[in-house]
Amino acid sequence: MRVMLAEDSTLLREGLVRLLVEEGHAVAAAVGDGDALIAAVAQGPPDVVVVDVRMPPTHTDEGLRAALEIRRRWPDVGVLVLSQYVEKRYATELITADTTGVGYLLKDRVAQVDEFLDALDRVGAGGAAFDPEVVRRLLAHSTHADPLARLTPRERDVLDTMAQGHSNASIAAALHISQSAVEKHVNAIFDKLDLSHASGYSRRVLAVLRYLGS
Repeated sequence: MRVMLAEDSTLLREGLVRLLVEEGHAVAAAVGDGDALIAAVAQGPPDVVVVDVRMPPTHTDEGLRAALEIRRRWPDVGVLVLSQYVEKRYATELITADTTGVGYLLKDRVAQVDEFLDALDRVGAGGAAFDPEVVRRLLAHSTHADPLARLTPRERDVLDTMAQGHSNASIAAALHISQSAVEKHVNAIFDKLDLSHASGYSRRVLAVLRYLGS
């Protein structure tokens, strides 16, 4: 894949560049702020951008705003956002916008190289990749608790894993149950959350997570 990076920590940025190159990806740009990332994308959109949430000059939400701008102007570019903490507002904004080719990982996950690369591959392929801890925090703080309260503990486990962007086969492997059992649980979740008539990937992440508080 052709990847662009935006990370103000030189050490982390250079480490990511080396990792991606070793994995056979082409790093088209590696910059230290959101404006530079947008300028690089404008010169030739990559397959995926990897961007930190907090970057200069204010270290608040520059990276997120750059990510949302890229999603608006170049919707085919995958966006993988990195954050030091679970930024609930930022995560919810990404999840409830469009989960096609989007991901949100905590920076600790980058140290788990296989998990980071798997997330990058999923986002690059047009899928979703949300950090398990992010999903747990969002589900735990939902202000729309009634629909979720109808789920069984196993259904909540399936929802938790499904919201990370995993397929039914991946959920089955993670929870050590059969794929047919996963399909039954997923259908039950859709029924209980009144999502049976929704279509596409939205039923798996976007429509489910719209029940979360902002």
